[in-house]
Amino acid sequence: MKVPHSTTAIIIGAGLSGLAAAFELRARNIPFTILEAADRVADPWRARHPKLRLNIHRHFASLPGHHALRNADTFLPRDAVVDYLSEYASQFATDIHFETRVLSIRREDDIWQIETNRGSYFSAHLIVATGREKVPDMPIWPGMEEFGGQIIHAADFGDPSEYDGKKVLVIGAGNSGTDVLNHLSRSNPAQVWVSVRHGPSILPSRVFGFSLQRLANLFTLFPKWSLDPIFSIMQPAFFGNLRRYGLRRHVMGGGSRMLKDGVTFALDDGFVSALKSGRFAAVSETVGFSSHAVELASGRKIHADVVICATGYRADLNELFGHMGALDDKGYPLHPMGQEDPQNPGLWFTGYGLLFQGFFHAAGISANRIATHIEMRANASSQTQSSRHLSHGVNQGVQSLEGAGR
Repeated sequence: MKVPHSTTAIIIGAGLSGLAAAFELRARNIPFTILEAADRVADPWRARHPKLRLNIHRHFASLPGHHALRNADTFLPRDAVVDYLSEYASQFATDIHFETRVLSIRREDDIWQIETNRGSYFSAHLIVATGREKVPDMPIWPGMEEFGGQIIHAADFGDPSEYDGKKVLVIGAGNSGTDVLNHLSRSNPAQVWVSVRHGPSILPSRVFGFSLQRLANLFTLFPKWSLDPIFSIMQPAFFGNLRRYGLRRHVMGGGSRMLKDGVTFALDDGFVSALKSGRFAAVSETVGFSSHAVELASGRKIHADVVICATGYRADLNELFGHMGALDDKGYPLHPMGQEDPQNPGLWFTGYGLLFQGFFHAAGISANRIATHIEMRANASSQTQSSRHLSHGVNQGVQSLEGAGR
C-alpha cells in the first residue's frame, strides 16, 4: 500500500509555469511537490516540429532566478527552449514526481486530496500549471473520414521539407497557422492555400531588422481601449491592403483578441510575401470534405494532398475542475494569472493568461503572486497559533495565581 504524500503545495505540471511557481515557493521556504504526467521535463516542447521558434524575443525568455536563454537567435528555436527548461528543472530534481497522472481532485476540510496513478497526495494549496495549449483542438467537418488525402493538426507539422512537391491546404492563419505558412514559404510545396473564416491579426516579426516584440513593455503602458486602433493602423502600414489578396482583417481587434480570448498576434516571416507573389492563395472558410476534395464556403473545391489544421488548442481542464465553478464557458480558468480562485480557497491557476511580453514573463508574474499569497497565509496562520498559545499560557498563569491565593 502506498503511503499518502502530504505537503503545503502541490503543483500539477512541470512546464515553465509550474517550474517558475516552484522556484518562488522554494525562495520562501514553502514545501511543495510537482506532479508531472510525462517521464521528462519539456515533453510537449519536444513533440512540436523541429523548426518551431518562439514568437517572443529572447529578451523576454527567462524564468525567475535564472539567466536568459544562451542563444544568439532573436526568436529561440525549440531545442533551445527544451535545454533551458531541462536545466532549470534540475534544481528541483527530488521534488518532481514523473509519470504521475492526476485522476481526480476533491477538497475536504480545507485540504486538497489529489488521487493519482501513483497514490494519494494531500495539500493546503493546489497550483494548476498544465498549460493553456495542452491538447490540439481538431474540429470535425462533414466527410472528413472519406477524404483520400492526409489531415493533420499543426502540432504534428513536422519538417517543412516533407511538404515539398505537395499541394497543401492550411486551415487557419492565426499564430500557429502563420508559423506553418512561414515555414512553407521557405520550402518548395507545389501549391499552398490558406483557408480563413476571419483574417488574422498579423504583424511583421521585424521592421528594418528590429523586432517589434521588443516593444512589448511599451504596449502594456497604453490603455486597453487604445490597443485595437493602434494595431489596426500598424497592419496596413506594414503590409498594405491584404484584402486585395483575400486576407481580411479579423472583426475583433488584435489587442482585444489577446486580452479577452488569449489569441496572440501572428508574426509574419515570409507568409505575406508568398501571398502577394501568388505562391500562396487565400481562400474562404472550410465547410466539409469529400473523398477527393476540401469544400469551401464559396462553393469552391480544393484538391489538396495534405490538410494542416491550425485550429488551436485547448486547456483540457473540464474533467478535473469543470464542476468547481472555476472555469469559463471555453474551459479556461476564470482567474488565469496566479489569483486565488474565490470559490475554491487554496486553488491557483498559472500559465493560462497572456501578456504582450509572452508566456515566460507571465509565468514569473503569476509565480510571484501565488508564492507571496501563500507565504502571507502561512505567516497569518502562524501568528494566530502563537496568539492562541500566548492566550492559553496567560490563562494558565492566572489560574495558578488564583489557586495560590486561596
